Amino acid sequence: MPEADPLAKYNAKRDFAKTAEPAGAIARTGGNRFMVQKHDASRLHWDFRLEIDGVLKSWAVTRGPSLDPDEKRLAVRTEDHPLSYADFEGTIPQGQYGGGTVMLWDDGVWEPIEGKSAKDLEKGHLHFRLDGERMKGEWLLIRLKPRVKEKAENWLLRKIDDQFAGATDALVETGLTSIKTGRTMQEIAEGKKAEKVKKAAPRAAKGKLPTFHAPQLATLVDTVPTGNDWLHEVKYDGYRALLAIGDKGPKIYTRTGLDWTEKFPGIAEAAATLPGAALIDGEIVAFKQGKPDFSTLQEAISNGGEGLTMFAFDLLSQGDEDLTKLPLLARKERLRALLEGVDERIQFSEHIQGAGEKLFETMCREGYEGVVSKRADAPYRGARTKNWLKIKCIHRQEFVIIGWTPSSAKGRGFRSLLLAVNGKDGLVYAGKVGTGFNAATLDDLRERFEKIATDDPPVKVPRPEARGAKWVKPKLIAEIAFAEFTAENVVRHASFIGLREDKKAEDVVVEKPLPQPEAPVSSIKISSRERVIYPESGLTKGDLADYYAAVAPIALRWVGNRPISLVRCPQGRAKQCFFQKHDAGSFGEQVHHVDVREKDGSVEPYLYVDDADGMLACVQMGTIEFHGWGSLVADIEKPDRLVFDLDPDEGLDFEVVKKAAVDLKDHLADIGLTSWPLLSGGKGVHVVVPLIPKAEWPEARSFCERFARALAQAEPDRFTANLKKLNRKGKIFIDYLRNQRGSTAVLPYVARAREGAPVAAPVTWTELRDIDSAKRFTIRDAAELIERAASRALQGWGETAQELPDL
Repeated sequence: MPEADPLAKYNAKRDFAKTAEPAGAIARTGGNRFMVQKHDASRLHWDFRLEIDGVLKSWAVTRGPSLDPDEKRLAVRTEDHPLSYADFEGTIPQGQYGGGTVMLWDDGVWEPIEGKSAKDLEKGHLHFRLDGERMKGEWLLIRLKPRVKEKAENWLLRKIDDQFAGATDALVETGLTSIKTGRTMQEIAEGKKAEKVKKAAPRAAKGKLPTFHAPQLATLVDTVPTGNDWLHEVKYDGYRALLAIGDKGPKIYTRTGLDWTEKFPGIAEAAATLPGAALIDGEIVAFKQGKPDFSTLQEAISNGGEGLTMFAFDLLSQGDEDLTKLPLLARKERLRALLEGVDERIQFSEHIQGAGEKLFETMCREGYEGVVSKRADAPYRGARTKNWLKIKCIHRQEFVIIGWTPSSAKGRGFRSLLLAVNGKDGLVYAGKVGTGFNAATLDDLRERFEKIATDDPPVKVPRPEARGAKWVKPKLIAEIAFAEFTAENVVRHASFIGLREDKKAEDVVVEKPLPQPEAPVSSIKISSRERVIYPESGLTKGDLADYYAAVAPIALRWVGNRPISLVRCPQGRAKQCFFQKHDAGSFGEQVHHVDVREKDGSVEPYLYVDDADGMLACVQMGTIEFHGWGSLVADIEKPDRLVFDLDPDEGLDFEVVKKAAVDLKDHLADIGLTSWPLLSGGKGVHVVVPLIPKAEWPEARSFCERFARALAQAEPDRFTANLKKLNRKGKIFIDYLRNQRGSTAVLPYVARAREGAPVAAPVTWTELRDIDSAKRFTIRDAAELIERAASRALQGWGETAQELPDL
């Protein structure tokens, strides 16, 4: 039997004269809000709350919500809370119930899935959908079988496998600030003034308005590429657009450079909330029943262009900085930061890294057009390339309208449209389409046909299809969905989607998907393959080359396009090894050079590679290890990552190192920085902090030194920031010196010149707890490393759009 007052427990546990928490009162009006509050009480947890029957039903999720459908998180039922608690953020005094810091971590709305209701909670099984700032998609709450003398109900919170599923701890490891105030847990605890996060007010963009740039186009293929070096995005059913913001903007250009700003007044208005000058690539869409719909988009444009959304997926320039030479992932990190707090009519286009087949299956099942897969490390080119691939769920492309056949049905302007595409010698007939029209479309097309009517067919049409047809000049482009092309190259089971006014008739050709090519055979010949370079295990130069050839697709995300230093051991790891960062010309054309200004003002050529052949050319010359700068060749003076190398004194157990790494992660999280663990392949763990390349090297080094020294001062028995070996006895050296211009750190998936052929390997914070050595993986584990890189657990490893905090 339900309690007469469901908030009685809540009120009884609290002294409202001492805590700022709101007193409990049942709301009279119902709603469907949900929220999550990160709560650092006696134990850190996330309080998950659903608005039901005028109160907030609540669960304490000890490890936080996980996006991984295979991960079931314990959720302990707690007392109901009042709706007024939904906006609470602050510190509960110690000694009071739940004493500690509370952050508003997520907020949004929820609803049971179709056919279910909130009453299912009483049955111990609630299937629902969330639309929050961080938690989205379908979730399950399942009550565990009650135990004898159970003090609280134990439930499991689990993510359903949908387009919002992802890496195991992605939410809790990247969601470090309040969605209400933008503060970190430390800032809330310190009482830093809460400046409510608001949408930026419209303001004049500063800087010169960027000019139109030809967009990069995707190549149609028949399968989704595999590997962690590919990003996968939803293929939106809309108009491609380049959004320019500047002193004379905003301007919205079509893919061919037409100025369509007046057609999208809502998007232009939203663009005014963006700071500075920028050129953004994206897709403008309209939604119908929760999905992008091209016909709805056309209707919206005809009715004034309101109610539309632009999904931004690339950033070509920012201010006076050309970003097209940066890798895609770096550009998207800059874009995510730029769009923070912008008008919601402009959305960041999310992506997943690896696991593209799963996204494709989900998109097709949900009725979307398909996916676009992009090389994570590729620059932006204004042309159709194979660095961007599109994979469609159904056949769909543009055709030129060349005529129409009259209809005998009353009120219907025509029975079908006659279509053509460009062949080698001009337009050729491509079939008919007779479905997909509504009354407004019929009227619109009839008016357009009257203006471009002609007496003769623009192309040769088979006699049966030409009988009774009316002809038009080949000016209009239609987008058509169809089952397939017949042997005669005409469409079967075609359906009209809409007119394309952003494309030209001469550009319309048959799109045929290309099969994914086999992995190219390297042009690098490895000599002396049988030379043993790891004498204790018998592994050879050929084994090492095979390892690097296999992992290159996942390693190049980190090794490629950044200045590198090589550890070369021509006679094997047990013989003489040496560092090399310059090339006298012996590596060949596959290894590139970037000119770098030295401290004395001179300029020296540093090495870098951008493909597997480059890596193998280095291996051919005796390279075992690749160490990289913290910046890319495209932006050498601004680091895109920081590395804290935890180097333990001889004799310290690896458990001590792991604990130190986790503590370092927590301290970084307190100041708003997400970090990731990398097994060094040696003795320690590297804590990797990705950055938007914005701060320059002096600022980065200063931050790292101050952070390391603060930890060493706070816990002098555990840590030291002093390089001298004498000061390391029984301690862990926090090596911050890798974060200065010219310094390097070992890169992910790189082999080490150490006994057993270990490799530096990315891991998650969750699995680090159970790993007993920094040498967990070796070059024998290439297949496992490749499989891991594509796994949901490591999805997004080392990726976060964040800047150095002000300390």
